[in-house]
Amino acid sequence: MRILIIEDEIPTQRLLAGTLNQLRPTWEIVDCIGTVEESVDWLQQHPHPDLIFSDIQLSDGTCFEIYEQIIPQSYVIFTTAYDEYAIQAFKVNSIDYLLKPVSTDMLEQAIHKFESLPAQQSSQPLNLEQLADSLMSGQKKYRSRIVVNTADGFFKMDVDQIAFFYSSHKVVTAITQQNERHVIDFTLDKLEKQLDPSLFFRANRQFILHIDSISKVENWFNGKLVVKTRPEAEEKIVVSRERARLFKEWINQ
Repeated sequence: MRILIIEDEIPTQRLLAGTLNQLRPTWEIVDCIGTVEESVDWLQQHPHPDLIFSDIQLSDGTCFEIYEQIIPQSYVIFTTAYDEYAIQAFKVNSIDYLLKPVSTDMLEQAIHKFESLPAQQSSQPLNLEQLADSLMSGQKKYRSRIVVNTADGFFKMDVDQIAFFYSSHKVVTAITQQNERHVIDFTLDKLEKQLDPSLFFRANRQFILHIDSISKVENWFNGKLVVKTRPEAEEKIVVSRERARLFKEWINQ
C-alpha cells in the first residue's frame, strides 16, 4: 500500500508518518510534501498512491488548489483543525477526515474505514465545490467578547485584551495584558470550547493562555514545561509531559 502525506507542519507530518508506521508497518510512505506547488508537481511526475493524507490549509494555499489542477486517482483522508460540523460533507466525498491533533485511535478508525471498502470500488473524483462550500459555510465562530459584571452593571471586554484565564476555587479570573483582573461567569472548560485555538491554549486545569502573553518556556523535570507570561502569573504555570508536545506544536504554528 503506497501512501502520500501532504502536510506543511513538520511536527504533525512526522507524527502522522510515525504513527502510520506503527499501525501499518507494511505500508510504504512514498513521500511527505508541504506545499500546493510541490504536491501538484509530485502528482504530475509520479504514479498516484493508493491513499493520500491531505491537510486542508497549507503554507501556500489550500489543498483544493491541488485537486483543481490534478484529480488524484487515490482515496483521500483529510486532516484539519476545523470544527467537525464544518466538514460533514467530507464523509460523502472522501474516506474520512481527522481533526487535529490526530490521535492514534482516530487514525486507526480512518484506516479501518479505508480497508473496509469493497475491493472493486474505485476512488471517485472529489467534489471540490461541495467540499469548499461545506468548509466555509460551517466554519466555527469563536468568541470575541466577554461580559464582565460590576457592582452597578457590566461592561464588554474583547478577548484579544486578555493575557490568560486563571481558575482557583471554582472562580475564573481574566487577567488582561495591563494586569487588570476581572472575575467572569465562565468555566475554563466552557471557555476552551469557545476560544480560537490558534490564539488560546489550555495549559492545565487552572490556566488558558493567549499566545501573545507567553514570554518564555523552560524545561522542567519528567518532560514537563514551565511557562512564563507577561504579566506574570501568581502561580507557576506547568504544562504536563502529556500536553508538552501539543503545546510545542501550538507555539510553532
